[in-house]
Amino acid sequence: MTLPINRRLFIKKSSKITLGICTAFHMYLPVVPDEIVQKNEIIDERKYLNEILYTQQEVDAWLAGKAFPFSKYHSEFGWLLNNAFFKDGIDNSISAYTYEGEDGERILSNYSEKLCRINTYGDSFTQCHQVSDHETWQEVLAAHIQEPIRNFGIGGWSVYQAYLRMLKEEKRKPAKYIIFNIYEDDHKRNLDAWRNIRVRKHPQHIEAPLPHVKVNLKENNIIECKNPCPTPESLYNLCDLDEAYKIFKDDFVLKIMVAHKNSKMKNTNQSYSNLMELIKTHGIITNIDNSETISEKTESFHTKAAIFSTKKIIEKIEEYAKQHNKKVLYVLSFSGKSIAKYINEKTRFDNEIIDFMRRINLFYVDLMEEHTKDFLQYRLDIKDYINKYFIGHYNPRGNFFCAYAIKDKMIEILDPKPFPYR
Repeated sequence: MTLPINRRLFIKKSSKITLGICTAFHMYLPVVPDEIVQKNEIIDERKYLNEILYTQQEVDAWLAGKAFPFSKYHSEFGWLLNNAFFKDGIDNSISAYTYEGEDGERILSNYSEKLCRINTYGDSFTQCHQVSDHETWQEVLAAHIQEPIRNFGIGGWSVYQAYLRMLKEEKRKPAKYIIFNIYEDDHKRNLDAWRNIRVRKHPQHIEAPLPHVKVNLKENNIIECKNPCPTPESLYNLCDLDEAYKIFKDDFVLKIMVAHKNSKMKNTNQSYSNLMELIKTHGIITNIDNSETISEKTESFHTKAAIFSTKKIIEKIEEYAKQHNKKVLYVLSFSGKSIAKYINEKTRFDNEIIDFMRRINLFYVDLMEEHTKDFLQYRLDIKDYINKYFIGHYNPRGNFFCAYAIKDKMIEILDPKPFPYR
């Protein structure tokens, strides 16, 4: 175990995407490194990559477990999590994180001696970052239904990474029922070959390359891609511009970010050219009104491709479940900021996902709607309502809310019913 690390400041300052401690990714344009924003300078892929490379010392320290304590390298998935104590909990308390098993599922507590028939997959909202081992929504729900629930969530993961882990773990520790949690930024994460292209570096976690998908909307397909740095030695390619350029020069997200960069720097012709290349390559039709909307159009394109990728991955999950006689309950999770925006404005970015799930008759729980219904039970300012449940991720009360929002749908599909409902 490592010593307690104060991550409250890190949580507040970290980028909107990293580790699931996010603001709504659809509400803001991507963060770009200030050091490369010089007006009228044309930014290309090499210049962009040159500003985000890691140093050899940083990679050395991460692989040796001497720095970046949140995670550890994994050749297939990109990273897993370390046992740790982090000072990131409610009231600035220390949270205990314990992982066991081959790929580090979070430790079971309630009814661990019983046969487990529910596995859960997803990112940090599945892992339950910012609460201790026995305060997760899985443990709350397990205590209520009187049977164990495994937690295979990993902070910062995409829908695609969670899907890959599901394929692996269901061979090792199979369960009849799967809860598959999808957080709002997980859609874009599907497309990340190297997360550091899209988010800034930070002191707790190296954003290692990871398995991802490429999309072509015109041809209605995705291509599955393995981790581009599949060995510890290959991580050092992130320290060398020529090697990094060789790996990522044609990367979809890199081209998105370069288009944003040139738009921010008022390089209208260049950003327009970047966007047209994306459109041509990935088969999407869009209209561009003027130079001021290029970055917005690029962001819209990015979101559309991301949502498309999640729908195709869900199709793969459903195909797998059908072949192996499993049932899947999908849980849609969101940041406090996105929930507040929806309650105030009744607008959301992911209607296409909701429509898709309804159309193909999936079992799902939409925590955006669950929180909206709950909010109406109180006479609270929206800020006070969000603070009731969130400290970045869910606090213990938020995990309790999540467990009971899931409960009815979970009991509906369980056969036989859990003991308290027989």
